[in-house]
This record gives sequence, C-alpha cells and structure tokens, in this order.
Amino acid sequence: MKTSEIKIKITLDEAKIPEKIEWEADDLNEVQTLEAKAMSLSFWDAREPGTLKIDLWNKEMEVPEMKRFIIEVLTGLADMARRATSDEIMAMDIDHLCQSLSRRLEQEFKNSGEQ
Repeated sequence: MKTSEIKIKITLDEAKIPEKIEWEADDLNEVQTLEAKAMSLSFWDAREPGTLKIDLWNKEMEVPEMKRFIIEVLTGLADMARRATSDEIMAMDIDHLCQSLSRRLEQEFKNSGEQ
C-alpha cells in the first residue's frame, strides 16, 4: 500500500497571527517547500460525524484576494459534489452561487477603481 504525506508549517507572530504558511507534499515531482497566503483544510470526523476545519491566512492576504480564495474554495466544493455524490443539482447550485459572488467581486473591483 502506498502512503502520501503532506506537511504544513505555520509561522506565527507574537500575537499568534500567521505570518507565513508553508507546505510540501511528497507526491510533488520534486521536493520543495511552497508558500501560501491562505489555506482551508476540512476533515470529516468519523467518530463524531461533523466537520473539523482549519482556516488560516497570513498578514499579507488582502481582502479582494481572500474573497477570490473563498469563491475558488466553493468552486472546488461544487466539483467535489459532482465527483463524490453525482448530485448535479447541488453542484449547479454551488456553481450559481460562485458565479453570483464573482460578478459581485468584479463590480466591487470596478467601483473601487473609479474612486
């Protein structure tokens, strides 16, 4: 049986706010440490059915980037719904939400550029 390992390293400041998020996976073509501004990790608890989540972002993550990140995470959930459950209606509902949020984000970006 093959195993795979993903390592995540979080560097915190004195106030325990993430300054740096680094990760590496042994399945990457070459061993390297990659840096991220944000992460969202979810686990389904097998003993007490429910979701355990870790959501972190560093000090450099700007609000527009965070909003785009949220939309992309939701888009990934739509894809997961398709693959894992074959529930196309659920996936399409999530896709529609993401499209609406993307339009809103584009409008916010345009409005902020006009000021």
